[in-house]
Amino acid sequence: MKVVILKYNAGNTCSVAFALRRIGIRPRISRKKSVIERADRLIIPGVGSAGSAMDFLSRHRLCALLKDIQIPVLGICLGLHLLCAESREERTRCLGVFPDRVVRFQDSAKVPHMGWNRVYGMQGPLFADLPAGAFFYFVHSYFVPPNSRTVALCDYPGPFSAAVAWKNFTGLQFHPEKSGPAGRIVLKNFCRRWKNDRKP
Repeated sequence: MKVVILKYNAGNTCSVAFALRRIGIRPRISRKKSVIERADRLIIPGVGSAGSAMDFLSRHRLCALLKDIQIPVLGICLGLHLLCAESREERTRCLGVFPDRVVRFQDSAKVPHMGWNRVYGMQGPLFADLPAGAFFYFVHSYFVPPNSRTVALCDYPGPFSAAVAWKNFTGLQFHPEKSGPAGRIVLKNFCRRWKNDRKP
């Protein structure tokens, strides 16, 4: 299993790599197209701003590759936002894998949403072996509203997408690398071979 973590200006790249090593996966951190094209799994980490991240991906000519790649892809936090069509953060046009707009929490909510929160309505093999209402760790000010591609939900104070999936792409709003045993299960599920690799 060749797992590649996309190397760009994201703040949680090393913590994702450490989390994978704890479950027996030795990832490679790279932005080289030749490395990404030979991968079995690709993880797009994310702590930072949408505008800066998209500028980096554009300058390094990675946008088309990331949109068209056929292997299972996991976007984490900002990585989820980059897979969407647009983010209200800095009015950023993103990759457009998901036709969704990323929006900011209302002023009535304490921002950022930080800490442990319950995730419910989990669907799909990524969440296999997890109890209903498992807790995960969040740090974010922007989110994807619930839609037809939502495969897990969280409330803060109203519902938002904790996970979004379409074809071979899945985006998580929470940080599995900081979510203890539940996060380890999610990463294990992503890295194992499913019967149909193109539909995680």
